[in-house]
Amino acid sequence: MTPLKITFLTPPSFEENEKPAERTAGCTRLVYDMPNIYELIVAALLEKEGYEIHYRNFVLDRQHKQTCLNFLENDESDCYIFWSVNLSISTDKQVQDFILARKQAWCIFLGPAGTYFTSSLLSGPQSIVVRGEPEETILELISLLKSKGDWHSIAGISYLNEFGEIVNNPPRPLIKNLDELPFPAFHLIEKYSFSNPKLKVSPYMTVVTSRNCPFHCIYCVPSSLTFAREIEYKRNKESKKPPVGFHSTDYVVKQINLLATKGYKAIGFMDDNFIINKKRLQPIGETLKKHGIIWGCQARADAINEEIAAMLQEYNCWYVDLGVESFNNQILAYIRKDITEEQIYTAIHLLKKHKVPVKLNILIGTSPLETEDTIKETLRKARDLQVNQVMFNIVSPFPATEFYELAKKNGWIEGGDYVPTDVQRHSILNYPNLSAEQMERLLFRNNLKFFLSPSFIWRNIRKFSSFRDFRIALQAVKVKLFG
Repeated sequence: MTPLKITFLTPPSFEENEKPAERTAGCTRLVYDMPNIYELIVAALLEKEGYEIHYRNFVLDRQHKQTCLNFLENDESDCYIFWSVNLSISTDKQVQDFILARKQAWCIFLGPAGTYFTSSLLSGPQSIVVRGEPEETILELISLLKSKGDWHSIAGISYLNEFGEIVNNPPRPLIKNLDELPFPAFHLIEKYSFSNPKLKVSPYMTVVTSRNCPFHCIYCVPSSLTFAREIEYKRNKESKKPPVGFHSTDYVVKQINLLATKGYKAIGFMDDNFIINKKRLQPIGETLKKHGIIWGCQARADAINEEIAAMLQEYNCWYVDLGVESFNNQILAYIRKDITEEQIYTAIHLLKKHKVPVKLNILIGTSPLETEDTIKETLRKARDLQVNQVMFNIVSPFPATEFYELAKKNGWIEGGDYVPTDVQRHSILNYPNLSAEQMERLLFRNNLKFFLSPSFIWRNIRKFSSFRDFRIALQAVKVKLFG
């Protein structure tokens, strides 16, 4: 049987004056380097089956369009795998067209872009989209491509038939036991050194212990993997959210132990909602503490009580990322956040009491109830809390969310329909009482006020463990403010 050479490919941006798409969260342009843990899980799975795996990330290598094209001109891979998000569609399509015009190679797309915008990424018989959770599907697909078997009936894929028509095969069931997946192929990115400005210590790595979130915020786009999982699940489930999938704590502990042996000193947990309960947090936290690893996570305000906050302090948690969005109870109710302003203040108070740094996510424009006054009030309250960091973004009507349906039905979207937009900078929404231009202006002004304030600079500058980590954080702030 002929060997199959597989390359995981991350091209640089092909769009003039645009930074590359960030492919893990999946809804912004790149601010600082992030390991794409999701594609590394897929790579590890294929390596485990004995396939020849190569990894070319032109973004991490700081290489540009022509270098990428030169590589593709001479490369002899049989299969190229892209982790594609909405903001990378144009680039990924151009790269695919370049490949298919020159060689008989397969182009396979994973991630939310192909799962929803399927037609945008299919360009002929050598082009395949793997929808939703990719692992079991890609394993079956690659096996049949290698053996030259008939792959056309595989669940969870889309392709063009002989008449150029899109064929969407039925969805594949969710993975029942996530622990059967191997740890990510960390060795493929060991030559890169990552740093998270919120943790200020390197080397840094990301870990995922669960998939999806059980709550029902109308606008929510979780990480790029769980968004793809959610889009696919909703195809035949009457818009219901998929159940949360968990790795066992034993699996997570073993992965942390592995990262510790590799010398990692900081971990960011990428779960949509990391803090579930004491029983799950305790063994993970104790393992992190044992290795002296600092870490951070995303959590809901209503998950923070006195006991949890004390545990976070004990386990060296260096940030909790709270999705606040607004301090207006009417708006919080409209977007079905299922928390109140009082609960947000309580969570922040408890975290600060136990010296756990707090980062707030404020999302501008989540509701037609928003006005300049409500946004200014939320932003004032966020600044007055004197937390460690605040991330201001503008809501986007992402397809497959309830908010998208509302925005399209009510004519709030410029041009009538969604186009990929960097939520750190631009808006495509216009409400009767609030324009896209107003939201962009408020976003920029409040970023300036917060990130250039003496209190923010003083709180953060003292904590960096090296000049390199400080320089990366400074560059991230520059990108955040000015692009």
